[in-house]
Amino acid sequence: MGVGANALTVAGFVLGLGAAWAIATQAYGWGLVLLLASRLFDGLDGAVARLTRPTDAGGFLDITLDFLFYAAIPLAFAVADPSAHALPAAVLLATFVGTGSSFLAFAALAEKRGLTDTALPGKSLYFLGGLTEATETIAVFAAMCLWPQHFAVLAYGFAALCALTTAMRIRWGFVRLSGFSE
Repeated sequence: MGVGANALTVAGFVLGLGAAWAIATQAYGWGLVLLLASRLFDGLDGAVARLTRPTDAGGFLDITLDFLFYAAIPLAFAVADPSAHALPAAVLLATFVGTGSSFLAFAALAEKRGLTDTALPGKSLYFLGGLTEATETIAVFAAMCLWPQHFAVLAYGFAALCALTTAMRIRWGFVRLSGFSE
């Protein structure tokens, strides 16, 4: 169809920002629709890249815009109802820093050491697994849109899983990289 992977990445991100805006204005149904459309585009960009020509620039764009999208949704809930949602959103965002930094730090060092991801070949980065991956995050974001009155419980619960994922990644990454000391 002539639509490149990077265009799909950017379109997915713009839809994700639209979802955040809708959530911030308490239009949670529209937020959910735009959120799901955004992630559909995010899934398509990788498929298109693999069918054409994946690039490091495209991989960089994809992961960077994904992380910005993931941060925008809890922030939008905090804006929608600061008195009820600000603290749980902040806790969730803090744990997102843990999951994101452990993921990206390992990916950078895996690349430096020439490690390859045999579980997910063809990805731009080495994917270090965990309990809270993209599918789980989108499911929780969808639940938050469906039941915004339960945002705090969902945010704290998912933050606990993110903290556990971070701890698992730190342990696994440290052990894995220790075998490659210089």
